[in-house]
Amino acid sequence: MTSLPGTEAAHQLVVCVRNKCTPEEALNVLRELPNPLREGEQPAAAQAAPYNPLKIDVFVQTLLNLGSKSISHSFAAISKFHYVFKILAESEEAQICILRNVWELWQRHPQMVCVLVDKMLKTQIVECNAVATWLFSKEMAPFFTHGYLWEVLHLTIDKMNKHVSKLSGELQEAREALARADSSSSDSEDENSSKKKKDQDKPTEEAVERMEERLEAAHMDQKRLFLIVFQRFIMILSEHLVRCDTDARDPDTHWYRSTVGRLRQVFLIHHEQVQKYSSTLETLLFTQDLDPHILDVFHQFIALTA
Repeated sequence: MTSLPGTEAAHQLVVCVRNKCTPEEALNVLRELPNPLREGEQPAAAQAAPYNPLKIDVFVQTLLNLGSKSISHSFAAISKFHYVFKILAESEEAQICILRNVWELWQRHPQMVCVLVDKMLKTQIVECNAVATWLFSKEMAPFFTHGYLWEVLHLTIDKMNKHVSKLSGELQEAREALARADSSSSDSEDENSSKKKKDQDKPTEEAVERMEERLEAAHMDQKRLFLIVFQRFIMILSEHLVRCDTDARDPDTHWYRSTVGRLRQVFLIHHEQVQKYSSTLETLLFTQDLDPHILDVFHQFIALTA
């Protein structure tokens, strides 16, 4: 009987991790695994593969299985092999593959899924946009009536919002410090030492410009995250309505009511941030040709925030 691809590597990895191997040694075990995305292609093409799902499957399943005794065991495993995660999670598709493996292993213990995704966001193994794309993938749609899925979505949006807020606060402080330093330098200086101290504390204009660029990039990421979330809501609800119309079935199912309720919840919980992008959402997503049932949710939000 032939074993599944990666079985031998998984056994080697178990031995390796139990023998307290280094991240580099763990990577060595995975090195020779073939890439199923590049089967039948030339070796040169295999080198250019965006990511290797087999490597991710073997590594994530093995490591999280070994660390499954408790949350602290899982966190310790993620921390120790963070370098390997970062190497494997080089693209959004690779990050989604990691999340699928977390789900596959822990879907019967949803709280563990929430905790692990949160940890992977905090340690920058996965990005917010990858989490949102994974949550709205077709295989997750049947679980939309489960609250923990939306808990993951909200913690992901919160993570992005806090990041933007932190950068915004830091920039504001730097601008104020620069303004204070400039105004005090024009006053008569009593002591040279106090002037030197102020010059040391004063951020450079270049540093402030870099902070502005980082904040602008963060705003772009935040906007993209909301566009992904609302676009996926629209797609998944529209597909349901079209399918019901084709099959002459009543679309007003428990799943549909639950999903529309979750869409409303995203608008209400994150209204401050969503409001900033409402004109973009109206132009790109919530257009007049959209099904009125879905469009009404957006119009209700606009009416509430007007």
